[in-house]
Amino acid sequence: MPQVVPPTERRNPRTADIDTLESREVLRLLREEDARAVEAVGAAGDRLARAVDEAHLRLNRGGTVHYFGAGASGRLAVLDATEITPTFGAARGLFTAHFAGGLAAVTDSSVDQEDAEALGAADAAVLDEADVAIGITASGSTPYVAGALRAARAAGALTVLVTCNPDAPLRELAEISVVAATGPEALTGSTRLKAGTATKVILNSFSTALMIKAGRTYGNLMVGLLATNAKLGERAVSLLVEATGEDAASCRAALADAGGHIPEALVRLLTGCSAERARTALEQHPGVRAAVAALADGR
Repeated sequence: MPQVVPPTERRNPRTADIDTLESREVLRLLREEDARAVEAVGAAGDRLARAVDEAHLRLNRGGTVHYFGAGASGRLAVLDATEITPTFGAARGLFTAHFAGGLAAVTDSSVDQEDAEALGAADAAVLDEADVAIGITASGSTPYVAGALRAARAAGALTVLVTCNPDAPLRELAEISVVAATGPEALTGSTRLKAGTATKVILNSFSTALMIKAGRTYGNLMVGLLATNAKLGERAVSLLVEATGEDAASCRAALADAGGHIPEALVRLLTGCSAERARTALEQHPGVRAAVAALADGR
């Protein structure tokens, strides 16, 4: 029986002569293919929204999110997971990226172990029924991801597959399959281009929407960020100014009184309450909006 070639590995007729074109035309074709990838993500919107909602329920029960991937897909997952804490102030470990072959393989593809199904299962052994397992594979057939999803499912975790192959063999292992049907790449033989673009958009959207639902933003302001350097410190002040309309000096003072904790400073500036009340409100009602509403109601 002939092997079925995934759509991402087929030859793209739109770019067959790309090596004969001037740079401007090469770039135009690459850009057009990336635009198709973003459109493909839009078509997967309902499934992605379900993944966000189901993951939110798990996190509310104390669960964590685990990405499993290899190659270009896995590296994008590592990037997304790494940025959650500095971007949203979430606890380290809320998002964890497991890469086939470990950290060494992230920068050295020669030690990538994407064919190691047993390794995927071993990496997923830490999961339980409160957790979320996201398997990321453009082709939808990576053995490492298969092992991880199979073990995660057996443990009762929510299993989600992110793929660019509508006929992905691993769909049967996932409760939710988010499929961005990107089709053939601009260059046959690699999924770091169009499939990579779609994967990055999906992961960015998933993690950001999840953090928004967790109350780690105020409107569209990233008030959960950790101000770990001077630039981010000034960004924190600017966020407070934007959110409250207060002057920079007042916002800087409120931030200092809150020990650099932006949500606490923001609740104080919006309500005029004490530091202790702001802190308690945030502990009992996660998210600035919820804390402010609770204080307004006398809770």
